[in-house]
Amino acid sequence: MNIETGLVRPFLTDEEWNLSQTAVKESSNRLDARSGPGAEWLGWQSILEEPNDALLETMESIGAEIREKSDVFIICGIGGSYLGARAVIEALTPEFSDNGPEIIYAGHHISGRYLQRLISHLEKPNADGSKKQVYLNVISKSGTTMETALAFRFLRKWMHDRYGDAAISRIFCTTSKEGGALNQIIKANGYRKFILPDDIGGRFSVLTPVGLLPIAVAGIDVKNLFYGAVECYQSMKTDRRNLSEYVSARFALYQKGYAIDLVTSFEPALTSLGGWLQQLYGESEGKNGKGLFPSVACYSTDLHSLGQMVQDGKRNIMETFLNVVDEDQSIKIPLESKDYDGLNYLSGKFMEQVNDKAFQGTLQAHNEGGVPIFVAHIEKLDEASLGSAIYYFELATAIFVYCLDENPFDQPGVEAYKKAMYQLLGKKD
Repeated sequence: MNIETGLVRPFLTDEEWNLSQTAVKESSNRLDARSGPGAEWLGWQSILEEPNDALLETMESIGAEIREKSDVFIICGIGGSYLGARAVIEALTPEFSDNGPEIIYAGHHISGRYLQRLISHLEKPNADGSKKQVYLNVISKSGTTMETALAFRFLRKWMHDRYGDAAISRIFCTTSKEGGALNQIIKANGYRKFILPDDIGGRFSVLTPVGLLPIAVAGIDVKNLFYGAVECYQSMKTDRRNLSEYVSARFALYQKGYAIDLVTSFEPALTSLGGWLQQLYGESEGKNGKGLFPSVACYSTDLHSLGQMVQDGKRNIMETFLNVVDEDQSIKIPLESKDYDGLNYLSGKFMEQVNDKAFQGTLQAHNEGGVPIFVAHIEKLDEASLGSAIYYFELATAIFVYCLDENPFDQPGVEAYKKAMYQLLGKKD
């Protein structure tokens, strides 16, 4: 995993670059010394320092069991409770595969229509007339987050109505070791529990049971994913030159007045990885009037909607492209006897070749239009490479936010809408 900064450097003066490098070096030292704010939340590094192979084997074993027995697996969570798992699952599983359970997300909004349709879908028989076999994984540190708690209330009632006492073995809960409403529900019902360590925040939790269990259910090798992150962690202890250049360039652009970081890719399978990055960046950076606004796009699709703004709009946007280096070749473009669409000049080429030229052309056009561009090169679309990318971006985020002189690991602003909502709903306490 490395990020190319060559298309950014011309936008910065030597003075801006040098000042930013100094800030990044100081922030990196604060992180390593655990002297910055939020140092008690560095468990996402500790788990890579001493890998828990027994936990990984448990995740693989239970994931395989659920995968074998279920038609539908529901991931009930919001924010960091589901975005990391979704990013990995959608990157590494075929879009139209019938292999393994259907994975459905719930508890990530408050749409009654969605929930009603989801339950109707669960009640609809399989093609052979059999009832759907459903398993549920709820993920919440507190158990009181409105979106997730409401969905879980409906879904666990449906599970008990459908399966009776057997629902207990079909419901898995991932939460904090102690305290919180979800632990009370677990104790009252006897559900199986997995622990999110107290020193790891939600958006940094994808390599804990929060992400590992759903990822294992999808049939993805969680050991290779985890050890890809371990390898990146070990290498970053001795050589952070590439990461430091990336954070320095990004921070210098921020200091220069750039306001938006548009994360995009020409590979649709990486769109949800962009969604995970959006939360990682947004919740970590956005404090006290500071931070870059992270947005996500999927090219070339969104070139036909956002492309004009990126090319010719206000020059306060930087782009971060997620690029897979070793891209498998899929299908060749056929030759037609009547060249009505004028595409015969492409016949014999792989679709990936055309997609790559679209990528290269977009880099050139946007850069010439005044957009600083980062290219994040992910070696392969596999478990180890994604694990490496996860840790790389987590580390880069922590260092960048220390440059802002903020705590990378809290999110006080998230509570504001909740307080207002609870008041409007008439909650007394």
